[in-house]
Amino acid sequence: MPSSLQLHRINPRNPTVIGCQNKQSHIVPAAKYFAVPESVADHHAHSVGPNQCCSSVVQAIDAAVETVWSVVRRFDNPQAYKHFLKSCHVIDGDGNVGTLREVHVVSGLPAESSRERLEILDDERHVLSFSVVGGDHRLNNYRSVTTLHPSANGTGTVVVESYVVDVPQGNTKEETCVFVDTIVRCNLQSLAQIAEKHGQPKMS
Repeated sequence: MPSSLQLHRINPRNPTVIGCQNKQSHIVPAAKYFAVPESVADHHAHSVGPNQCCSSVVQAIDAAVETVWSVVRRFDNPQAYKHFLKSCHVIDGDGNVGTLREVHVVSGLPAESSRERLEILDDERHVLSFSVVGGDHRLNNYRSVTTLHPSANGTGTVVVESYVVDVPQGNTKEETCVFVDTIVRCNLQSLAQIAEKHGQPKMS
């Protein structure tokens, strides 16, 4: 059965969200409606189980891809732009694929910590993916993929972040996507602010 995709267009300065509602296991190309290269879009094709949901958030950033990527690729320092995290410790690995990190979240969220493994780090195509493999939280089997590519004008960056996750017991798919989308959206807006500030020419 095909998925029901809902496209919500927001102010261009804000992210655009695609929500996926799935009733059985199938592949959901979460970023298929965005003008991203096919080789990059393929990374956002998630296999979604009957008790899972997926979504993607897109953020335009007025900074060069290299500037944005220098922040995103730091698997050891996600709290640089993810303000819901208060600390990160690498527990195994050297920053390459397979590296494990443990992050601790700020108080007020329904979680304490998350143990995450780096699945993809492609500096050439600007792709980063990680999966949650443990921790004290409710987002089981969470996998995230983030890709960067040049904006249409060639001077900015478009960030696409998609994910798939189990729906916690007692929650609906819609509730789960709203919760995770909100966190991802806030993270990408923070990333935009940091990258745009970093990319501004310094005054002499």
